[in-house]
Amino acid sequence: MTQPQTPPSSQQMLQRHLRITKPSPWVERFSPLIPKDGAVLDLAAGGGRHSLYLLEKGYHVTAIDQNEAPLTALTTHKNAEILSADLETEPLPFAIGGILSGRQFDGVVCINYLYRPLLDDLIAAVKPGGVLIYETFMLGNEDFARPRNPDHLLKNQELLDRVQGHMQIVAFEQGEIRQGDIPGVKQRLCAVRDLNLSTRADGQPKPHRLYP
Repeated sequence: MTQPQTPPSSQQMLQRHLRITKPSPWVERFSPLIPKDGAVLDLAAGGGRHSLYLLEKGYHVTAIDQNEAPLTALTTHKNAEILSADLETEPLPFAIGGILSGRQFDGVVCINYLYRPLLDDLIAAVKPGGVLIYETFMLGNEDFARPRNPDHLLKNQELLDRVQGHMQIVAFEQGEIRQGDIPGVKQRLCAVRDLNLSTRADGQPKPHRLYP
C-alpha cells in the first residue's frame, strides 16, 4: 500500500522557489509595457530571478527582500539597487521612515508574495504611466500546495477590486495553473496607471498591447 507523501514544509517550498531562475511567464509577457529604461521595484525579490531578467532588459531595478544573501549575484550590475528589509514590520517600507518612503517607480513587480497592508502602497508607488505586474496565490491553493494560510492567499478577484478606479486593467486572470514556474491556484494582474493621462477626445485611456 502506497504511503501518503508528507507535503513539503514552508522552508522547503522557499528553497524550491529560490532555485527557480526562469522568470514568471506573466512578467515576461507584460514587462515590455514598463517605460523603456525605467526604474522598477521588485518587491519580495527572493532569489532575484525577476530583477536579473529586468536588468538584462535595460531597466534600473530596486530589489528588496528580508534576506539579501540570494541577491548577491545582482551586485555586478550597475543598475541594481539591493535593499534588505522586513516588509511586514513597522515602519512599513512606504511609510514615513520606511526604506522606500516617498519613492515611486515606472514598474512594480510582485510575484508570489502577499501582505495586504502593502497593497494600496504598491499602487501608489507606481508613477503616472507606470505598470503594476502582480501574481500570487489565491484561495483554493490550500488544496493544491503551500501556501495554505488564508492570510497569504488572495480572495476572489481581490487584486482586481484593489486597482479598480486607480489604474487601467490590461489583463487579469485567476484559477488553477498547472504549467509555468510555480504551479498553483493564482491571480495574475497587469495594470497601468494612466486613467488620467488620456489624450483621446472621449477621455478614455489608450489601449495597450496584450502580447509583445
